[in-house]
Amino acid sequence: MTPLLPLPLHVETLGLQPGPDVDTVLLIHGFGGSAFSWRYWAPRLAARAHVVLVDLKGSGSAPTPDDGQYAPADQAELIHELVRQRDLYRVTLVGHSLGGGIALITALRLMGAAEQRLHRLVVVAGAAYKQRLPPFAGFAKRARLSTMLFRLLGARFVIRRVLKWIVYDPSAIRESQVEGYSHPLRSRGTLRALIDSALSIIPPDIDELAARYPELDVPTLLLWGRHDQVVPLWVGERLAEEIPGARLEVLEACGHMPAEELPDESWDVLEGFLDEASGDP
Repeated sequence: MTPLLPLPLHVETLGLQPGPDVDTVLLIHGFGGSAFSWRYWAPRLAARAHVVLVDLKGSGSAPTPDDGQYAPADQAELIHELVRQRDLYRVTLVGHSLGGGIALITALRLMGAAEQRLHRLVVVAGAAYKQRLPPFAGFAKRARLSTMLFRLLGARFVIRRVLKWIVYDPSAIRESQVEGYSHPLRSRGTLRALIDSALSIIPPDIDELAARYPELDVPTLLLWGRHDQVVPLWVGERLAEEIPGARLEVLEACGHMPAEELPDESWDVLEGFLDEASGDP
């Protein structure tokens, strides 16, 4: 047997042991994030499923190879391979923001595979169509300037400003949250990888991918904040029209980070969806 090659991801697991009759929930963070983004949901999910927390290539504690392959399709291929290598079944893909776009691409690949591995899909404020880039993603494309400002101002200052812009209530941002997001960006390799991700953040074949969303015939939850300035609500509304049977839930007084801004309310929505999709009472 040919040995499996290590993947440039950082993976942690929680909860139940995997098996053919055990649900697996695979959590995919967004641009500039890490598994830290799921700190409120992951322990709750662990009580009911095998939970796989991924730091995407170039993010968090994952390797940062200087190969330029940080497009959403590159990341989706790695997630697909992770599912295959670990022989995971009954998989619920959960993706936030850029991770939502990666989850959509991964879901399409899993749907096209011979093995029936995909069970459910959850897209949280997920990138799915052509749209205007948020300022922080567009700014990251200016590699020299953004690198200089990160070094001059410090990662904590930059991340604090970004977080306050993308949430509904800036006063709710905590220093522990700023530290959780800024710590990995003190690494030169992670900062370079972030810039590489920004350079290819919108897939060149986005229209072709979007045309395939109606193929996703698994239970699908779309979760959005009413006041999302990063991936606006119209994206979720359009996905709800194009993915068969998709359920769109909108949280009031919420911006781009439902799982963090409203951890209890967003969990109630997710738990209700998982129970309904599993046939649990």
